[in-house]
Amino acid sequence: MLYILAQVVLPLSRNLKLNMKINIIPKKKLAILSAAFCAVMLAFSHNATALTIGDNQELGTVFFGIPSGDDDRTAYVNAMIGLALGGSTHVIIGPHDNLVTRSFNDFGPLPSPAVFALNGTGTSIDLGSGLYSYLFAKYDGPNGGVEVWFVGNLSGNITIPATGFGQYGLSGWTLFGPGTTQVPDGGITVMLLGAGLGALGIARRFMS
Repeated sequence: MLYILAQVVLPLSRNLKLNMKINIIPKKKLAILSAAFCAVMLAFSHNATALTIGDNQELGTVFFGIPSGDDDRTAYVNAMIGLALGGSTHVIIGPHDNLVTRSFNDFGPLPSPAVFALNGTGTSIDLGSGLYSYLFAKYDGPNGGVEVWFVGNLSGNITIPATGFGQYGLSGWTLFGPGTTQVPDGGITVMLLGAGLGALGIARRFMS
C-alpha cells in the first residue's frame, strides 16, 4: 500500500512545486489537499489494539476457571454468552464451582455458540480478519481467574496483559469462533486509505 501511495503522492508533489513557482495555491485547493493528506495519515496511524482487564471489550470473567481444558473453556464462554448484561451464573465441573459473570458492555446480539478454534501463549495475538468472536485468557494463581474479551469487532494484531487480577501471570489463551460479519478495524483502515487516495486524485486534478 505504501508503494501505491508513493505513486500518487510523488507526482502530485512535483506538480505542486511547479505550480507554486507560477502562482500561490488558492485556499480552496489547499484545503482539499490538506484533507487528503489527513485521511491518508489517519489510515496509516492504526496500531495494534491493547486489551486490558475490565476494558470496554470485556465480555466477562470466570473465577476461578478450574478445570481449564478446551471443553471446559468452551463451557465457560457459552455460559457467559447466555447471560444478561451484568448477570452471573455458576458452572460446576466436578468438585469445582466456577462463578461466571457478564460485563455491562453491550455488543448487541452475540454470535453463538462459541466454537473452540485454537490455543496459544504470549501477549501478542494475530486475529486476522473476521475469524474469531471471543478471546479467553487464563491467569493462574491461588486467586487467579479468567478474562474473556469480545473480539468480533477487532482484527489484526492485538496485545493482552501479561498479568491479571493483581499479580497472576498469563498461562495461556484460547480463541473462539464463529467469525463475525461486522466491519473489522482492518476494513476501516482500507476504507480510509481508499478515501485518502481518492481525495489525492481529486486534489491532483484541481492542481493541474
